[in-house]
Amino acid sequence: MKTMISSIILASCLALPLASCSDSDAAPEQKDWSTTTYFYSADAAMQDTYYKPTVGYVGDPMPFFDPVAGDFKVLYLQDFRPNPEGTYHPIWGVSTKDAAHYTSLGELVSCGTKKSQDAAIGTGSTIYDEASKLYYTFYTGNKYLPTGDESAQAVMVATSSDFKTWTKDRTFLLKGQDFGYDKNDFRDPFVFKGDDGKFHMLVSTKKGGKGSLAEFVSDDLKNWIDNGVFMNMMWDRFYECPDLFKMGDYWYLVYSEIHHAIRRVQYFKGRTLDELKACTANDAGIWPDAHEGFLDSRGLYAGKTASDGTNRYLWGWCPTRSGKDNTAVGASPAEPEWGGNLVCYKLIQHEDGTLTLGEVEAISNKYNKVCEVEVKDQNGMSVVERKDAEGNLIRDEKGEVIKDTILSGDNAYMLLSRLGNHNKISFTVTTSNKWDKFGISMVRGSDSKKYYTMVVNPEDENNRKVNFEEQGVEGKGFIAGIDGYVFARPADNVYNITIYTDNSICVMYINDVCSYTNRIYGIQKNCWSIDSFNGANVKVSNLKISQY
Repeated sequence: MKTMISSIILASCLALPLASCSDSDAAPEQKDWSTTTYFYSADAAMQDTYYKPTVGYVGDPMPFFDPVAGDFKVLYLQDFRPNPEGTYHPIWGVSTKDAAHYTSLGELVSCGTKKSQDAAIGTGSTIYDEASKLYYTFYTGNKYLPTGDESAQAVMVATSSDFKTWTKDRTFLLKGQDFGYDKNDFRDPFVFKGDDGKFHMLVSTKKGGKGSLAEFVSDDLKNWIDNGVFMNMMWDRFYECPDLFKMGDYWYLVYSEIHHAIRRVQYFKGRTLDELKACTANDAGIWPDAHEGFLDSRGLYAGKTASDGTNRYLWGWCPTRSGKDNTAVGASPAEPEWGGNLVCYKLIQHEDGTLTLGEVEAISNKYNKVCEVEVKDQNGMSVVERKDAEGNLIRDEKGEVIKDTILSGDNAYMLLSRLGNHNKISFTVTTSNKWDKFGISMVRGSDSKKYYTMVVNPEDENNRKVNFEEQGVEGKGFIAGIDGYVFARPADNVYNITIYTDNSICVMYINDVCSYTNRIYGIQKNCWSIDSFNGANVKVSNLKISQY
């Protein structure tokens, strides 16, 4: 039986008291904010935390730590929708010191004419040359309607002394067919300085019809020598946006898999460069973990990294959905759109060298307005007093008994109050066994015929998989074409969960081992819930919500 639970009950479940957040300015057109009915909401024109410019969208970020300014510069391909015919995706940029606040740098490298090699611009990378005191941005030039003997793609360069005014070097043109590589797939140059003191460039290309990363070497960033194939790609795959770096005792290659069945950010690792290269030798597929080195879900693409010497961050883009369809997340015909919002993560290196994506401290600190939460509706929910091993009541620093919420039975849930435009949600879920199934639902109301759930599903006894489902009486259930994220079940069955939302962007972290990014339209101004399924017995504790 469903009953309305007062805000007092939920407050008693929390480890810390919460101050009230005003919702009055969040939706002035909502006549009765206390209802649980669905409310239509739209994203803001510009977003700052998961950055989107006022006009247009972000594609293929090219992050770079500027040693002169002491900040991160994130160049990206500006997507206007509609884009001009033939000439599109100029390089724009933002700067940030903390990956939580961004300042627009505007357009940096413009497109050429329809007759130019760089009529449309593709991904590249930026490096600072101490000798010449110049910034070099290498990028992909895409030819508009190339003839049979012309290069559809080639590597080009622009330089700047101040990161404001950029000059294209029209004497520089690196073409794949000049070195035995494909003339149509020759893109995404990544330039770095090696341990040998030389500059190295990796280019995504094909050789003999097989996907390859070509390597070029230079002493001065001007004259480049072909160094052969750095690394072959496996099977019929193609690795876009390569990013090579050393972190601790390991070398890593981060890349984005273009194959429609994958379409995710992945990585390989090795203690040496030779060991790294061997990961794909003879189509070996030596993955760094149990799931092909996936760093997130299909809600993240074109991820590349930059480090300030202390932390390494990864920036990628979360796609928009055609028609704001939350189910357009997988392969054709439900493909997401190209480009969207800039999303940043902290790279976490584990003891065995594996990588996961974690929370950015400055983003966490940005959500500093603590809010009171209210249980609006429930099914199968009870509240219990927390006790220690001796049966004594556990109290908080104010002497109040700490209480936990229990969800048990089929399709149990607690429906929680409406969210704002920017939310940080944190709580702990403790399951009673290895097979309990739970989830977090967004865009949910008492009259929602469709809502969207991130389900933590038991893949097997030792692993969990986050699935994205459309639930409700008109929901599709599991959404075909989207890949979930597999991670190891915590030995103690304790899941520490943090969710950040910025308008429709939703990023969920679990135990520093799982990052799950998605776009869910309608989050703001609507209710949400924590759920249990299939008779699970789930304990929810330490629930906190903050906004900015």
